[in-house]
Parts: sequence; structure tokens; C-alpha cells
Amino acid sequence: MKKLSLEELNRPSIEEYKVSPKIPVVLILDNIRSGLNVGSIFRTADAFKIEKIYLVGITLVPPHREILKTAIGADQSVSWEYHDCIVSVVNKLKNETYEVVGIEQTDRSVMLHDFQVDNEKKYALVFGNEVGGISNEALVELDAVIEVPQHGTKHSLNVSVCAGLLIWHFYCGFASKS
Repeated sequence: MKKLSLEELNRPSIEEYKVSPKIPVVLILDNIRSGLNVGSIFRTADAFKIEKIYLVGITLVPPHREILKTAIGADQSVSWEYHDCIVSVVNKLKNETYEVVGIEQTDRSVMLHDFQVDNEKKYALVFGNEVGGISNEALVELDAVIEVPQHGTKHSLNVSVCAGLLIWHFYCGFASKS
């Protein structure tokens, strides 16, 4: 066994990536305070062909040294926009027929393993602040809420780890139906 070289991995250029088909999923980062988390989410979004990332509120935007440290260039390949108001982003995406799904622990959450991806829909996944979660003004606008089951002593996962799990779930949901 040997590790593959970068050449053997045959990755697309940034230009090729930008015009390649994506899965119909966008991410909304609602007041994410760590640029390292934002960069990690960019990198995962690149790996699994997410359409776009919406950076909202206090969420740092590229080029920021913390984002660049973990994104390793994915901020150049993944489309993104900044908005100051979460509700306007959610309403914009709803008007574009996205189902807006929050990742949060609520009294109406569906466990991730019970959420079936519908390949006839487009999804906008909302990830909240590392301390407070999804803002209350966004919470009331959601179409659905998913919770990642956890059985340890901590009440939540790191937001970039959580995003990785959700992105993988949706990627597999679309890949299995194509």
C-alpha cells in the first residue's frame, strides 16, 4: 500500500470546480465566531460540492487569517456571500424554493438518522453560534430542525464537526438517488 500523490488524486482546478455540478445544498453560518470553524466548513463544503455558503452577522469572511488557515484555499473554490441579517437570507432562500433546515436541539427536532433527504428538494442548512446556537429570529423561520444524537456528557458538538456530519448525510442522500 502507498499513499497517493497529489497528481494521482487528480483533483480539479479551482476554475473546473466552480463550473462543476453541485448538490442542491447551501449552508447558512449564523454568527459563527471562530474563523477556524468557518475555514473548516469551507473545506468540507468544497469536498462534497456544496452550492454556496452564506456568512451572516458576526461570522468572519475571507480573507481572514483564521479562515485561510483551515480552508486551505476552499474559500476560493466555494461560492459565498455575506449578509448582516439572517432573516433576509432565510426569506431569500425560501423564495428560491429551498427548504430551510436548522441544526439545533429543540422540542421539534428530528434525529439525523431519521431525516430522509428528498432528492426533489433543495436545502439550506443553518448552523448557529458556538455558544448560543441558532438565533431566535432564525429559529422561528425554519421549515425543519435536525438534531445530531449525542450520548456523552457534553451538550453539543463543535460546529465544524456538526457541519461535516450534516454535509456528509446530505451528500450521501443525493448520491444514493442519482
